[in-house]
Amino acid sequence: PDYPELEFVNYDDPNYTVDQGVGDEVYEDRSSALSEDATLAEIESMREYRRKRNDEYQFETYHANILRGGERSLGEWTVFQTDTFMGAEVVEGRHPEAKGVPRLLKWDRVLKVVSRGSKIVVDPNAEWRVDGERIVHEERLATVDDFPTLMMMSEDGGEEDDDDNGEEGGNNDALLKWESEDVAHVENTFWPSEMTALDFRGPGGIMCVGKAYTICDARRLNDDDGNEGEERHDGPFREMRTELGIQENGMRFRVKLDYGSLEEDIADGSMAPPLHLRTLTVCRETLDGYWPDPSDNEKLDEPSGDDNEKEAKKSEVQRRNQEEITAALFGPPGAQGGLYDPPPVGSEERAVENYMLLDFEGGATLLLPHRLDQYHPEEGTPMAGTTATSGWVTSLDWTPGNLRYQVDRKVLSGTKIKGLKTLELSEVQSGEADKWRPKDGGADMRQ
Repeated sequence: PDYPELEFVNYDDPNYTVDQGVGDEVYEDRSSALSEDATLAEIESMREYRRKRNDEYQFETYHANILRGGERSLGEWTVFQTDTFMGAEVVEGRHPEAKGVPRLLKWDRVLKVVSRGSKIVVDPNAEWRVDGERIVHEERLATVDDFPTLMMMSEDGGEEDDDDNGEEGGNNDALLKWESEDVAHVENTFWPSEMTALDFRGPGGIMCVGKAYTICDARRLNDDDGNEGEERHDGPFREMRTELGIQENGMRFRVKLDYGSLEEDIADGSMAPPLHLRTLTVCRETLDGYWPDPSDNEKLDEPSGDDNEKEAKKSEVQRRNQEEITAALFGPPGAQGGLYDPPPVGSEERAVENYMLLDFEGGATLLLPHRLDQYHPEEGTPMAGTTATSGWVTSLDWTPGNLRYQVDRKVLSGTKIKGLKTLELSEVQSGEADKWRPKDGGADMRQ
C-alpha cells in the first residue's frame, strides 16, 4: 500500500504551534491573553452573585427572625450618660487614677418603648427582588394606650388633673408624661432610614448571625461628602451609633452605643478626631405583646353587682415563663464568672485607656470601647498599643435560659471603623459553661 509520508511531531517543543489547515494561517494560542480576562470577569460575576445571595439571606433573616415580620416589641430602656460631654470642669472631677475613663451617670427614669420594623416595597419591578425592598424601623415612647393599667386608671376612682395644662386625658397623660430629653433620646436612629440588602455587607456594619445581630449608622465628619458605593461607609465620622443584641425564649437583650466627637477636637482641624461614648442604653424587651414587668400588664376585673362599677382588685396577665423572664432580664448583675470568652483587644495600655467592662442586671456583661481612635494609617502613626489592623471589638454575654450566648462585634480600624470584620456568636449550655470555658487567653474565632 502507498502510505502517506509520516511526520514526527514533538509536542514538547516550545516552538510548536497547531496547524489549523486553513491556508497558511496558523492558530496562535491566545488563552493567556483572551481567557484570563474573561475568566477573571466570570469569577467576579460568580462572587458577586454569591454576595447578593448572602445579602438577600441576611436581609430576609433579619426581617423574619429579629424583627419577626413587623411584630412589635415592648421594652424597658435604662440609659447611662457619660460625663465626657458635660464640660471640662466635670471631667476634671474624675478619679486621679482614671482620668481617661468616663463616669456613667444613670438616668433616674426608665423609658418604656415600643419597637418594630417592617418591610416596604419601593420598586416592584426590580430585577433582583430584594433590591426593590427596604426595611424601616420605628421606636417610640409608650402611650397610655399601650398599658392596660393606665387605660383604666381614671376609671378606677381617678379624676382629671387640674395641673395637666388643660390637656385632654387628665390623669392618664400625667401618669405617662415624657420629657423632651426622653423623646430626643428615643428618636436617635441606629440604622439607615431605609435599610437595603446591600447594607448587610461588611462595610455597612450591619449583620445577623444565629440569635444575634448588629446594626449601625454614622454621620461623616464632612456632611457634604457624597461618595457612593462602599466608600460612603468610610470615615472619619462626627458621630456613630451601633447596636448589639441577642434574642431568645421570647426575650431580647440589646445595647445601644452612641459615640460622638468633641467640638474642640473638630475645631483643631484634626482629620480624624476620636469618637467618645456619649450614652449607653440597655434595652430589655419581651416579644409576646406584653411588657417585661408583670405589673405593667395588670388590668381591672370585670364589673360585678348592680352598681356596674369595676372592682378595685387587679388581675395580672399570667405568663407561663414569667419567672424566667424576670430572672433573665432583671436578675443579679453580671455574667457568671465574667465574660465567657474575652476577645483580644490589643496591648494592656490600650485595654486600660480605651475599654471598659460593665455588668448589668439580667446576668449580662458587656465589654466595649469608650473611646474609638480614628487615625488614618496613611496620614499618621498608629496610636499607642495599636496597629493598622487592630480594629475594635464589642462583646455582649447573656444567658436567657438553658443556653449562654456571647456575641462579638469586631470592626475595622482607622477611617473604616464602621465596617464589620466579623460578627461572631458562641453558645454553650449554661450549666456547663465553666467546663467548656476557653483558655486561649483571648483569640479571634477561626473563620
